Amino acid sequence: MFTGIIEAMGQVQNIQTEGTNKHFTLSAPFTHELQIDQSVAHNGVCLTVVNITESGYTVTAIDETLQKTNLSSLQIGDKVNLERCMSAIGRFDGHIVQGHVDQVATCESVEDQNGSWVFTFRYDPNLGNVTVEKGSVTVNGISLTVVNSKEDRFSVAIIPYTFEHTNLHQVKAGSTVNLEFDIIGKYVARLLGRS
Repeated sequence: MFTGIIEAMGQVQNIQTEGTNKHFTLSAPFTHELQIDQSVAHNGVCLTVVNITESGYTVTAIDETLQKTNLSSLQIGDKVNLERCMSAIGRFDGHIVQGHVDQVATCESVEDQNGSWVFTFRYDPNLGNVTVEKGSVTVNGISLTVVNSKEDRFSVAIIPYTFEHTNLHQVKAGSTVNLEFDIIGKYVARLLGRS
């Protein structure tokens, strides 16, 4: 389980294709602390560490993951938001994040608010996911609060620290991001849909 509080940004060092899988090798400040089989969220996608060297570590994304997330568009040199799984004795600073991306969204706009930024994202509402104003949503692995919720889009306000310390500073109109909707909201929507 994750909390959506980004621990570091990693950088893609190498990408190898094997069948329908892609192996991503990344450098990260905490590489020396990782272990084989450890779970790390990459732009909100939970992937397993399969190899570690002095300069980086490798994870594998299967075809389903590549089809449903923005990992398929990663290139060497790209920055990736990273979060290791939550420690059992750690603080719960964000919200419950599983590392299972529900769908992708497209950035519609980035508005400079003279000290903060408002990002608006559009997503396909036919997949049954919803946001609520002042509720939580995960964008590229970042736990954020929804400030404007519509049926097929939502906005989030970004403070300078988050803008500088995540890959949101690279997101612009037309960029694709990974979304994980609030797990409680997903269960409520599913239960209401059955009644």
